[in-house]
Amino acid sequence: MDAGHEPSLILLCGLPGSGKTTLAKRLANEIPAVRLCPDEWLADLGIDLFDVQARDRLEKRFSQHAQELLKLGQSVILEFGFWSRTERDEKRLGARALGAHVELHYLAAPIDELCRRLEARNEKGERGTAQITREMLEPYAELFEAPTTDELNLFDEPLLGRRG
Repeated sequence: MDAGHEPSLILLCGLPGSGKTTLAKRLANEIPAVRLCPDEWLADLGIDLFDVQARDRLEKRFSQHAQELLKLGQSVILEFGFWSRTERDEKRLGARALGAHVELHYLAAPIDELCRRLEARNEKGERGTAQITREMLEPYAELFEAPTTDELNLFDEPLLGRRG
């Protein structure tokens, strides 16, 4: 960590196929930051990626771990998707209470593009990526609360000219 550099919490917000993991990997190298991706951890632990209870427990533990890392001066990237405003507010306020810089990278794409990306990803069958179909994605899109301009203004601008 550079002298005088405050730690950052970076939240990656978007539906499946929006590019969260691709961006997270790039940012983790640039910053550097610890990247916490529930899908990868669940897969590595042999847990079904659609086990909602296991995912919730893991994300709670990641959130606690992120707070610990921020206290130590380490930047953290959370790849949870952050589908609700309440969840984003909670993470922003928690990190700010520690004096951390907080960024929200909202990745959006039309549903047809998301489906195209997911189909290509599904064909690769890479470990740690959930197989998601259009039939699954459409209800997800209905549940997703996209950040408003007012909400985006509550977060810090990306440091070092980074853009999401």
